[in-house]
Amino acid sequence: MPSITQAFGHGLSIDTPPPVNYQGRDITITAEMLPPFYDDNGIDKQIKVRAFDPKTGENIKNVNFLIGLNYKDEMIFRNFFFAQNGDLTIKVYPTSEGEIEISGEKEPLLGGWLATETKPIELRGPVFSSGGLYHLEVAIRTVDEPDNLLDEPIKYDAYISIGHTTYHDQKTKDSQDVKFRVRSYYDTITNFEYNPNEKTISFEMPFDWSEQNISQLPYVHEELLFPKHFAELLATSYKGQVNGIDLFKSSITVDDYSVEDGRIVHFLLVQDHLKVLRDQQKKSGSLPNYMKFKLVASDEIKFPLAALTDNQQFQVDLSWDPPVIQPGQKTKFIFTVRDPTTLETKQHSTYDFVILKDGKEIHRASGNAVIGGGFEDFTFAEDQTGPIIIRFEKIAGTTASTQFALVVVPEFGPITIMIFIFTMSFVIILKSYPKILLR
Repeated sequence: MPSITQAFGHGLSIDTPPPVNYQGRDITITAEMLPPFYDDNGIDKQIKVRAFDPKTGENIKNVNFLIGLNYKDEMIFRNFFFAQNGDLTIKVYPTSEGEIEISGEKEPLLGGWLATETKPIELRGPVFSSGGLYHLEVAIRTVDEPDNLLDEPIKYDAYISIGHTTYHDQKTKDSQDVKFRVRSYYDTITNFEYNPNEKTISFEMPFDWSEQNISQLPYVHEELLFPKHFAELLATSYKGQVNGIDLFKSSITVDDYSVEDGRIVHFLLVQDHLKVLRDQQKKSGSLPNYMKFKLVASDEIKFPLAALTDNQQFQVDLSWDPPVIQPGQKTKFIFTVRDPTTLETKQHSTYDFVILKDGKEIHRASGNAVIGGGFEDFTFAEDQTGPIIIRFEKIAGTTASTQFALVVVPEFGPITIMIFIFTMSFVIILKSYPKILLR
């Protein structure tokens, strides 16, 4: 049974492909679509592309981009765009139908659209008309000087997920109303069902299991949100399935930080996982034309819990004794500060250990983890049940911090534990994702 894995953020609306070497210099791009959810009506939409040297962080000047935007193997547009300072912004005004129209100034060499101080690049037409996975084919034709036309273009493939949000009203075990939210970054969700007796959630989505389709997908991402006060599902670990097949441990991630009163559970299936799922289904017969997701809650507790600091400088491991925390009983919080890359302990790490209840500080202690680890004791009062945040601040004299949380609910018996992970960019975890698939 997999334990909860860290989740950094919510959504994959940005991508940075591997760099390409050009005359001894690495060049890559970052492609981003805003907002990350296509159903955010009334909010200005943009496509942003930046060319830069990943070693220095400096932008590449005078870049002529050839950009093609594809959705479900259909080309939406393909045009030249020029960015004098390496940053390109295209303002998008979606329409339900019609042709793609682009307005702005043009540079003389390739006729690339460019933005000026008084006239931005504007695109009107059926763009971002639905959520899902978008493919940007980007080729760089000029660098450094406006007329420096490359003999061979530098090519990149970027994949951007735009979420589609749906809401689903269900009943708890005691017939209370509970609302679930699903954000699908691939296709439309159907047949959502919560089974309170089995503590399971299931939903379906159309999917083409052909080798050709999977070879074009870097990942499939689905995001499920439910209230933190919903005790039936606030498990310490989850098991995920697709079409009845158990998923890898790393396919299920949990984010308790992004939404104050909600828990987000992510299904993230990278391409290798999709291939394994396809092969297992082929052994048992023909491939279906859908994915049926299933989330199963578990009461199993696995220590330690781990969280990176907001700047990724440290990793904090946390456990506590006794594992069932009750008011009036002393609890020992045991922690270790580590280097997140090597996992070696960080000796002589000073810290502030803070406990918050309902957003208010109820305890603070400062210390020095001489050997890289230590413990702090605290006894909760009878009126301190419910969600409690455990925060580590000013780690090793820096501004780095991270936080966990637990909730003590005596009327439900053993404690239900929630993990708060300080949110960071989802792009960061994707860059290292292949390295952690089988952890």
